[in-house]
Amino acid sequence: MRVIAELPHPECKISIFSMNQKYIIKLEKGVFEQVYKISELDVPDGVDGVFKILNDDFLKKASSRFNDMRADFNSAYKEYDDL
Repeated sequence: MRVIAELPHPECKISIFSMNQKYIIKLEKGVFEQVYKISELDVPDGVDGVFKILNDDFLKKASSRFNDMRADFNSAYKEYDDL
């Protein structure tokens, strides 16, 4: 797997990898990650096409999903800690 691009963003770290004829889009915020895979054949514009997929609406929803992930994990951890 090799990094082919990193996209600066204030909410999370965005890395794009290439592996086995797939683009792997990895978003990281703190200890949480979201990973999306798409065939290189489905993106005829190459990595520029991947950038188009990562539009403002998608990134806002991903940021909200990170908040949900944190809340879910904190809730589960609190239940564990209370045992």
